[in-house]
Amino acid sequence: MVEVGSGRSTLGDLARASLEVRGPLWARRLADAATGLAVLSLAAGLWWGPVAVALVALVLLGVVAVRLADLPGPVQATGLVALLASAWAALLEGYQTIGWLDVVAHAVITGLLAAVATALLTGPPLRPARTAPGSRADAVLGTTAIGALLAVVWEIGEWVGHTYLDPAIHVGYDDTVGDLAVGVLGSLVAGVLVARARHRDRTP
Repeated sequence: MVEVGSGRSTLGDLARASLEVRGPLWARRLADAATGLAVLSLAAGLWWGPVAVALVALVLLGVVAVRLADLPGPVQATGLVALLASAWAALLEGYQTIGWLDVVAHAVITGLLAAVATALLTGPPLRPARTAPGSRADAVLGTTAIGALLAVVWEIGEWVGHTYLDPAIHVGYDDTVGDLAVGVLGSLVAGVLVARARHRDRTP
């Protein structure tokens, strides 16, 4: 029985360590607050219906991914706030009210998720820390490529939502091409930032 309890404690410690945001105190507190509000948003989404619940559930998936990624604490905290804000902007129809908000969301969120995916694929918890990070060019190209794929998946998701769930979800040729363009641009910027961060980590 002691060994089972010990095993559970080890798993719990591992989970906490994996989800822990490291860095300054303000980043840790902000990350925890954004995470808690994201969880509460799932209940609030029930007011808007199943589409809203599905949206918030996707945001929660992104929250977990951001917290798992081996990124600086301030980046994680800022990313969590951005995910939460994007969800509530959708719930409160902010994208319909403020025309440029959708463009900013596609650039920021796609770039963030591309950086998170790159960090997860090249570092903890999927790979040991500081394992063959590769060159700056690898980081930029890899992050941009992942972001381009995520941008395409996002647009497919919008089309599926518009076609089968809610016609109010805006789709169209100009909208899709514009979203793809800013998504790739945001991922390129994220790739440059990831490359710079890796270079600083490797510099004695």
